[in-house]
Amino acid sequence: MTDPQVGMLMLGLFIFIIMLGFPIAFTLIAMGVGFGYYAYYTVGQDIVENRIFTLLVQKTFEVASNDVLVAVPLFLFMGYLVERANILDRLFHSLQISMKNVPGSLAVATLVTCAMFATATGIVGAVVTLMGLLAFPAMLRAGYDVKLSAGVVCAGGCLGILIPPSILLIVYAATAGVSAVKLYAAAFIPGFILTGFYVIYVMTRAVLNPALCPKLPKEETDIPFSQVAWALLTSFLPLAALIVSVLGAILFGLATPSEAAGIGALGSIVLAGAYGALNFGMLKESVFLTARATAMVCYLFIGSWTFSSVFALLGGQAVVEQFFLGLNLSPTGFLLLTQAIIFLLGWPLEWTEIIVIFVPIFLPLLDDFGINPIFFGILVALNTQTAFNTPPVAMAAFYLKGVAPPHVKLTDIFSGSLPFVFMVFITMALVYIFPGLALWLPDYLYTPR
Repeated sequence: MTDPQVGMLMLGLFIFIIMLGFPIAFTLIAMGVGFGYYAYYTVGQDIVENRIFTLLVQKTFEVASNDVLVAVPLFLFMGYLVERANILDRLFHSLQISMKNVPGSLAVATLVTCAMFATATGIVGAVVTLMGLLAFPAMLRAGYDVKLSAGVVCAGGCLGILIPPSILLIVYAATAGVSAVKLYAAAFIPGFILTGFYVIYVMTRAVLNPALCPKLPKEETDIPFSQVAWALLTSFLPLAALIVSVLGAILFGLATPSEAAGIGALGSIVLAGAYGALNFGMLKESVFLTARATAMVCYLFIGSWTFSSVFALLGGQAVVEQFFLGLNLSPTGFLLLTQAIIFLLGWPLEWTEIIVIFVPIFLPLLDDFGINPIFFGILVALNTQTAFNTPPVAMAAFYLKGVAPPHVKLTDIFSGSLPFVFMVFITMALVYIFPGLALWLPDYLYTPR
């Protein structure tokens, strides 16, 4: 068996093993070390002298010293603190009463809350679960359609995958070796276009069929302007100020993503203290959750970089590259094929595994097809959202089902989420047809004049 054939066996065996449910990070490390021992083996060498162990130590050091990845635990810590500071219920209530005259006001308020909260946390499961406990019952009590309400919560909760400060974009930047700042700038316009599509869809359905989104009773909306203004001032503005200060510092070059994440983490502590929610137990739990999530990402990076290095050494990457080039695809065909593969991978895998394991297989091919890696990253971030809402393995739907009332069926959640999936595809098509939607802002901000 030739080395390239061993490399393809390595990839196929890895896919088979993770389908059996083995931990992905440790499977990557084990297979990287196992096949790497074969790749680096020389006759007569001592067992511990094989260079695969040196490679593993080197990759571990690279992950631990990567400046971009420092932002991951800081943004996670910021998100967990905001999540536990009881800010969400205040924010949702203030938006609900301020949008009382908007068609489908509860659903629109839910989407805006999701967008803001996802921007502050970037944790899909947390946003969907919390909005499933807060906004979903409120919509059902108001007589809103179950399917539409479920779709709003699931789709809105996934916006944090794309809208900065997205953890996915930081991980992609470290994987692809591109600027996280430029990725953030590139994600702004597509992120708000997608949010706008969601809001327009809900309002249109509410206008065409008012029975789907009945108007709220007068006693719930007849609130003095001063009370509405105070609610917005004490809930919406503090969180908005935190988000704007963090993202503004990044986009305008006042701070690196890691420095801005540190500012955000400190700001979230101050915000939690101002709301009277800061205590040792909450702080301890946030630190624990941050450490656990960060360890998962780091082990994935160590395993992925070791695996991909051995895979390339054996010639597996060259086989994949020759395969794609042999198809004589146009750039459009290549993008369609890769996005279809990523879409299908999103069913059995989380976005972290897709970004650190499979996206690196495609990255060396981008130059061959003349595709900007930042542009490709935005398409991947958009595409990954569909996996959370597409049956049969729609994780957002399962998150919501776990906290929804018993009478809400999983099929209703799936059915309500699918229209929002199609809007993601429309946004992806627009970004491809008009690349400036993703590339104009980073070019404008960071191209020397």
